[in-house]
Amino acid sequence: KGDYRFIFVVDLYNEGVDIPEVNTVLFLRPTESLTVFLQQLGRGLRLSQDKECLTVLDFIGQANKRYDFEGKIEALLSNTSKGVQREIKEGFISLPKGCFIQLEKKAREYILDNIRQATGSRIGIVSRITTFEEDTGKPLTLSNFIEHYHLNLKSIYGRDNFSRLCVLAGVKDDFEKIYEVELTKAMLRLCAVDSRRWISFLLRILPQIEQIDESEISSIELNMLTMLYYTVWQKPLNACGFNSVIESIAALKRNKTLFAELLELLEYRFNSIDIVDEPVYLGFDSPLDLYCNYSRDQLLTALEYYTPEKMPSMREGVLYLKDKDIDVLLVTLNKAEKDYSPTTLYNDYSINEFLFHWQSQSTTSDTSSTGQRYIHHKQQGSKVLLFVREYKTEKAGSANLALPYTFLGLADYVSHEGSRPMNIVWRLRKPIPAKYLKKTNKLIVG
Repeated sequence: KGDYRFIFVVDLYNEGVDIPEVNTVLFLRPTESLTVFLQQLGRGLRLSQDKECLTVLDFIGQANKRYDFEGKIEALLSNTSKGVQREIKEGFISLPKGCFIQLEKKAREYILDNIRQATGSRIGIVSRITTFEEDTGKPLTLSNFIEHYHLNLKSIYGRDNFSRLCVLAGVKDDFEKIYEVELTKAMLRLCAVDSRRWISFLLRILPQIEQIDESEISSIELNMLTMLYYTVWQKPLNACGFNSVIESIAALKRNKTLFAELLELLEYRFNSIDIVDEPVYLGFDSPLDLYCNYSRDQLLTALEYYTPEKMPSMREGVLYLKDKDIDVLLVTLNKAEKDYSPTTLYNDYSINEFLFHWQSQSTTSDTSSTGQRYIHHKQQGSKVLLFVREYKTEKAGSANLALPYTFLGLADYVSHEGSRPMNIVWRLRKPIPAKYLKKTNKLIVG
């Protein structure tokens, strides 16, 4: 009715109260709990007549320099691949359609400065590691640190490995530096890994890797080890001086500290998986799982295009594997002109949860052998695999990280328009999950 203009409460209206008319929320006391923060914010997020927006007045951050803005904002953004700082700078353009967050200029500057000082820099992370056990009463582990401060793994590994940061913080003894660079970069590339099958295999086999005989493991297991090999070494065996994949991975155990951290990272990723994946039968034993993320090296290894001995080049976003009769489509949705030529700025997007619009290479005509294979692939018995990512790269700490592709599975030809390029509509055999759909269909609404 509007009889009450202000309500001041402590731990009373966090949940269970529905007052849609609330249009202003004041934060007067800090909380480290993301759940409580979202509950408090949620008191004002209900729709109500004549209510255009929710105004949030934060009186905490200015008084508490260590207040965690990054974790709070990341929780609101959900699955952004751009990073919190970039989202703030660009005006939160990755929010779902119909949603917006507006920060005053001074507030934006203050929050960005807070993030840079807290966890947006190597010094900030080291500072938090130094006092972690005293501040939280919890043992210092990678998972405890990440979960308490609501950090993204990439904010750690984009700067250094966690063990080295602990040494710099004075809470861990120094350790051997052998293969430290390779392992640190590999762990950054593994921050997005989310295949239960692949992770559980690695957690099972890595602790005893030096005891494994390559002739005694299956072809798919060797393939999964080769995926890890290329994640670490990035070059064929002869270029790295190893005789086998198992030898190359067993060598990493010479750095006991970082090998143990690698296992901890994989276990953390396994426990953080929020998708329901499943194997996809491609006519041969493949480690690729539906809806999982893979780097280009990992997926090309899984498809046996890369082998331990050879790493053929692949410049474009399409690949035809003649021996397997498979067309591989690698799609980057949002393309920066500096990364692509005018002839490769393709127009790709989802139409709905099953249909995907894809533009071929500019030289592909509908009468060419490639174009005809796309059109008649089902009749000819060939398969089409669709891998999609939102951006080519993202900023991860001080590093630029190539984003992985999400495997959306097998696709079938529906229709096409034009030639050179062909505009093809594919029908996916499995639906695009909602968490990916809002990213893949963004381009059709501008």
